[in-house]
Amino acid sequence: MANEAQPCPCDIGDRIEYGGLGQEVQVEHIKAYLSKPPVDTGKAVIVIHDIFGWELPNTRYITDMITGNGYTAILPDFFVGQGAWNPADDFSTPFFAEWVKSRNARKIDKEFDAVLRYLRQQCGAQRIGVVGFCWGGIGVHHVMSTYSDVRAGVCVYGIVRNFGDIYNLKNPTLFIFAENDVAIPLEHVAQLTQKLKEHCKVEYQIKTFSGQTHGFVHRKREDCAPEDKPYIEEARRNLIEWLNKYV
Repeated sequence: MANEAQPCPCDIGDRIEYGGLGQEVQVEHIKAYLSKPPVDTGKAVIVIHDIFGWELPNTRYITDMITGNGYTAILPDFFVGQGAWNPADDFSTPFFAEWVKSRNARKIDKEFDAVLRYLRQQCGAQRIGVVGFCWGGIGVHHVMSTYSDVRAGVCVYGIVRNFGDIYNLKNPTLFIFAENDVAIPLEHVAQLTQKLKEHCKVEYQIKTFSGQTHGFVHRKREDCAPEDKPYIEEARRNLIEWLNKYV
């Protein structure tokens, strides 16, 4: 759980029971979960997982949700077999800080390039976007600051303090935050807003959802609390609408 020295509220949340509609595939040196729509649209989305890894059913559910809107969606193992964070372990220990350092979300280019090749060569993708959650949100920010051929990004509660002071995004990016996120104070969101205003030349949007906490978009059940359901649905709808507009 969170603490002042190492704020990270990434408890597993509501781990849903979900088998998935896609299949696991090998993409060069990494494994991935691949979900395809009934009709090929030439559009694809790469999903970058959080610290709980590519096998988390919740993230596979979101991957299939994206596919249901007309995209080939792929959820690669960006940890490359190193293993996901164990929810039973203590976030407050120095071990978590070392664990995170060994999995740098801004150093995923080798894996990302492999997935791009796979989507283009094996899936016929012509237009590609990226979505990521928490650790994966850092990855989205990196991708959207680096890859001019990725047409749109959605960064869902990416840890702002790890963005590397880079704000010249290449293509349109949506940032989704939670008002009561211990890992991402609102002052960090305000600083990001100001930096993007000063440096970003492409379309972007920052949305902060009232009363919500870290993980609400993909690690909270829609029926866990009636007051949360509209925010979860709106955030997921915004994610899809952004992809539809720019990919």
